Amino acid sequence: MQVGEGFIKFLQKIEEHIQILKREIDLDQVKEMIDVIENSNSIFVMGAGRSGFIAKAFAMRLMHLGYNVYVVGETVTPRIGKNDVLIAISGSGETTSVVNISRKAKEIVNSKIIAVTNNKNSTLAKLSDVVVMLKGKIKTERNEEIAKIAPLGTMFELTAMIFLDAIIAELMAIKHLTEKDLEEKHAVLE
Repeated sequence: MQVGEGFIKFLQKIEEHIQILKREIDLDQVKEMIDVIENSNSIFVMGAGRSGFIAKAFAMRLMHLGYNVYVVGETVTPRIGKNDVLIAISGSGETTSVVNISRKAKEIVNSKIIAVTNNKNSTLAKLSDVVVMLKGKIKTERNEEIAKIAPLGTMFELTAMIFLDAIIAELMAIKHLTEKDLEEKHAVLE
């Protein structure tokens, strides 16, 4: 079997999106996000579908850095408090479960909300204290060229994963942590 051009085109699109992220990310939004994370008692993360997997991966790294972090919807997740932050990931910013839970966090305890989204005019963005805008096709957009190689929200999801890993790298630098420090908190019961 020979690898088709779809494989190479996909890798090229990922590379393009990383360059766009690097060029267009608003560093003030990044600073605001980091400041809120640093000044929160606990961090709650959420997303639906594949964005939820990305939220869990981000939570894992935050835990490795020593933060109190929880994934919304897990049985061991405590009540969110006023001095906590909810980080909500949704390309469209209109995912029903993400919007409803964000609204609840705002209405019940007025916790801070950080939206990682591709839609600055979305319901999620309007509910949020900090909005980080990421470029990347979301599943409701129609772009046939991208859809052939990266369907639905793939490009947003990959961009979000890379962005959140960059946040982890920045937090490591701020806290003067090394990979060895993170290994101390890595799971051994696997």
